Amino acid sequence: MCEHNHEHSNATKEHSLTTKEQPWWIAQSKLLIALVILLTLLLLKYAFKITLPFGISLALNSIAYLLAGIPVILMAFRKAKRADVFNEFFLMTMATLGAFAIGEFEEGVAVMVFYQIGEWFQDTAVDNAKKSIKSLLDIRPDTVTVLRNGQQQQVNPKTVTTGEIILVKAGEKVALDGKLNTEKAAFNTAALTGESKPDTKYRGETVFAGMINLETVVEIEVSNKFEDSKLSKILEMVQDATARKSKTQLFIAKFAKVYVPIIFGLALLVLIVPLCFVQDYSFKDWFYRSLVFLVISCPCALVVSIPLGYFGGIGLASRNGILFKGGNFLDAITAVDTVVMDKTGTLTAGVFEVTEVVAVNGEPQELLDYAKAIEVHSTHPIAKAIASYNPGSTALKTENIQEIAGHGLCATVNGKQTLAGNSKLLDKYNISYPDDLRKMVYSIVMLAIDGKYAGYITVADRIKAGSKAVIQAMRAQGLYTVMLSGDKTAVVNMVAKELGINEAYGDLLPEDKVSHVQQLLDQGRHVAFAGDGVNDAPVVALAQVGIAMGGLGADATIETADIVIQNDEPNKILSAIKIGKITRNIVWQNVILAMGVKVIVLILGAGGVATLWEAVIADVGVALLAILNAIRIQHKKV
Repeated sequence: MCEHNHEHSNATKEHSLTTKEQPWWIAQSKLLIALVILLTLLLLKYAFKITLPFGISLALNSIAYLLAGIPVILMAFRKAKRADVFNEFFLMTMATLGAFAIGEFEEGVAVMVFYQIGEWFQDTAVDNAKKSIKSLLDIRPDTVTVLRNGQQQQVNPKTVTTGEIILVKAGEKVALDGKLNTEKAAFNTAALTGESKPDTKYRGETVFAGMINLETVVEIEVSNKFEDSKLSKILEMVQDATARKSKTQLFIAKFAKVYVPIIFGLALLVLIVPLCFVQDYSFKDWFYRSLVFLVISCPCALVVSIPLGYFGGIGLASRNGILFKGGNFLDAITAVDTVVMDKTGTLTAGVFEVTEVVAVNGEPQELLDYAKAIEVHSTHPIAKAIASYNPGSTALKTENIQEIAGHGLCATVNGKQTLAGNSKLLDKYNISYPDDLRKMVYSIVMLAIDGKYAGYITVADRIKAGSKAVIQAMRAQGLYTVMLSGDKTAVVNMVAKELGINEAYGDLLPEDKVSHVQQLLDQGRHVAFAGDGVNDAPVVALAQVGIAMGGLGADATIETADIVIQNDEPNKILSAIKIGKITRNIVWQNVILAMGVKVIVLILGAGGVATLWEAVIADVGVALLAILNAIRIQHKKV
């Protein structure tokens, strides 16, 4: 319970596996027998005032001691063979054997029994903390149905290659990333994004491993091998996260290595120094005090509850669709005072939408029909936005389609020559239009029909529904907000004004974003940067905390980021900060609780006021309280 090194993990691995296969009362039968013997002896001694013969008392206590303490004694012996005696196993063994040596049998047994109960309690707590993370491992199917030579075959997903077609039935999990071959399908993406609402995908759109097909059988063309799927990478990140220790964890680990030998030395001084000052010096009394000192000093609460706290924080985040790549980033995000964000895909949806249709003749529907008839033949994102707008539009006959690079499209629609494009297209055909259209902030598509200007359609990237509330919440918490974007400065400034962002810059290349973030760092700010595109990877790496928005997005950004938000919702940035602060507060509560109680009882023990029973309570009791406090993280709501 006091130190989580490799040997201790290996020693308890078999125990953990056994616990899963057997009922708890069978798996812990030795400990339970030891506890029953101890409680019986204590009842006889203190409740019924019955004193057993020395031999019987020694035999019964020895049986209880060995049933509870064998794992600790064996570990202490193995470490001692390598000249490693400054560890909690050796400390516990020496203290309890010392208690037996001075005739305090029940107290020696109690130390081992309650230590092992605490160890059992800790194993349960860690298992609970891991549940949300382990659940991710269960969303990868063991088999997949693949179409080969016209036949359906059940195979291991690791054997499927890119380009092959897999079938996913209703209710089944998608095993591999790919493109949807079916016209339309709905998927549950909760395991990947933390969002429970269904996500509808259309033919050609990407489907990711871990999604659950909600409707009929669908076909998916595999685009990534099993080991290269986004889900596999996410799982690797989560599993690696527990190995990355925070500064607090690293400090406590170093502290324990120095602390234990110092405690051994102080315990020796408690035994020896009184020889020089106490006239009626009793070796047995001062030896007892030194044993109390040793038992109290074991840093269990610190070394157990702190890693458990960070593990709980990582688990809480993963349940909310946020992946911290290590406990160190839970610490780092609490220091952030400046949040820098990309615009497209972070604060805006990254999807163009028609915002306004203005017709010269006052009939916008007719203008829209002409625009859709011509734009449906283009693959440009703006053209796609117009073509998909207002499904009830009238389909018009289109002929002689011609694309003019950098300008737009020209075609015959319902027998009329129709132009759809930017101002350069109308200039090319000497068609006059209002001058103020040149000053429009958002992207516009101008239309001309039979040589006359007919109107325009504005297309804009939609601001996400929750973006404004998130920015307001950030500013309310004292965070300075900055938006960096490659989009037009006029558009960026308009979005920034609408959202209430402190600073905004547009027309930026990736290196320009890096330059702006470096300036903030030079000012002494603690910067978190959130972005989703490949071009955001350099600045994500530069910031003290790099956040990848949309865990299913650009690989380079995911690999570089410290935190991955698995959907595109900016409110998750605030959630990540809140989880970091919750974790930090609980970890430091444990540090103060453990150190405060131990210092008080150490002083009482050295002064002869505290007995070995108080030592046990201080050691195991505080550890249990700290573990319970750490478990609270897993039940927090963000």
